Amino acid sequence: MTNLKIFLLFLITIVLLLSVNLFSQTYKIVDTNQDEFYGNTGSITEPNVGSAFYGQDATYSGNQPSYTDNGDGTITDNITGLMWVKTCDLNGDGIINADDKLSYTESLAAADTFSLATYEDWRLPTIKEQYSLIIFSGMDPSGFSGSNDNLIPFIDTDYFGFNYGDENAGERIIDAQMATSTLYVSTTMMGDETMFGVNFADGRIKGYGTGPMPNQTEDKLFYVYFVRGNTDYGINIFEDNSDGTVTDNATGLMWTKDDNGEGIIWEEALEYAESSTTSGYSDWRLPNAKELQSIVDYSRSPSTTSSAAINPIFNCSTITDEGRETNYPFFWTSTTHANWTSNNYGSAAVYLCFGEALGFMEAMPPGSGNYTLMDVHGAGSQRSDPKTGDPADFPNGNGPQGDVVRIFNYVRLVRDISADINNTEILNKQLQIYPNPVDETLNFNLQNTDEILNYSIISSTGKIMMSGRWSNEGISAINIEMLKSGIYFLSIKTSTEVYYNKFVKK
Repeated sequence: MTNLKIFLLFLITIVLLLSVNLFSQTYKIVDTNQDEFYGNTGSITEPNVGSAFYGQDATYSGNQPSYTDNGDGTITDNITGLMWVKTCDLNGDGIINADDKLSYTESLAAADTFSLATYEDWRLPTIKEQYSLIIFSGMDPSGFSGSNDNLIPFIDTDYFGFNYGDENAGERIIDAQMATSTLYVSTTMMGDETMFGVNFADGRIKGYGTGPMPNQTEDKLFYVYFVRGNTDYGINIFEDNSDGTVTDNATGLMWTKDDNGEGIIWEEALEYAESSTTSGYSDWRLPNAKELQSIVDYSRSPSTTSSAAINPIFNCSTITDEGRETNYPFFWTSTTHANWTSNNYGSAAVYLCFGEALGFMEAMPPGSGNYTLMDVHGAGSQRSDPKTGDPADFPNGNGPQGDVVRIFNYVRLVRDISADINNTEILNKQLQIYPNPVDETLNFNLQNTDEILNYSIISSTGKIMMSGRWSNEGISAINIEMLKSGIYFLSIKTSTEVYYNKFVKK
């Protein structure tokens, strides 16, 4: 074969391999847009490999946010395939304020009749669809008063119309909660029906009661962005790899089936992730906020399914919570939750609640000192904790709902499955398949003397079609008669390496 043909074959192989991840994923996670590095209290220079705070959000670049303004009042997200309304100025008066807000019930009804740019299929977004728009280059304005001109929200205002809470209507600056179609399967506070909403003012997911606020008669109101397209977005396609890992074929991410089993501070969580060699992989990382939120299962909760808010394909530790009840942990992400104040600008990191989002609610009137621990925001919420310190310093929690402060949170690791498929050294030098295309028997030559531990055969859509485990050396053939014709990838794990190569089944 000529050198040109060899080169062209190599290029075709790489394109096919890349296409496995670029075109088969229905739930692509948009990066958080966090490019600043943080220590325990504020900004730091980029950490070197192996140094403290290495492996945080800004260390890794995922699918960078990319939007197209269609010039007709709609914005297309080029990563997710979702189309959004450009602004939450629903009454069209050119001002985003309290007059544009709707209740949860009104939001659902408005979506059914909403029409824009010739499209009639608009819907109220799910919590996972809405969260795809969040970016963590914003700053939490909690406690801020004055002009919001210099505040930075958690959404790209170059494309989306946004405003903070309407202080002229008696709202707080942070009252910019967005309505979604996702109801909590349990209740919060004193048994309230609860909707999960994203707050692009303060960078959080919380459960909000759909009824009236205390001392009010009208249902709580929310800003709204309607969405259309990619109805598969937010739907996971999990595969248990039978080696302590779980692949989500919808996102292209691989997860550890187990968590780390104990609460640790944020810096330790980063170190734990970067040093892990679980299941033979050495490229684990602490997930960013949007990656971790992708595996929250909003159909589950401790009080309704007696489980964490995560698919039962995963294992989840239990804890004894602040009320001495059995519950499930908060989990760290690699994402810092920046605050507007200079003294604690980068002192908190984002976590996801896989158990109840507890808080110490104070009985009226304020200052009574009578606190009750309850689920204030719902399992599946995203809040933030201090990166270091003593939880005992917060006996009544933090914030208006008394969010419990733990500081020692749990860890579940993530890695990209594309890291395996795109390793050209492995493809070309270490695993030979012959002949190729393959008929009924897949023969391979592994240039390694280590004992083969297990193998997987993966379809071009990322689905594991066959897998097995060996306890002896010398295996060099697999019967693939049951496979349909098509393109596949063979993955072989030894005690020291993971090898891949592509083959064609006749």
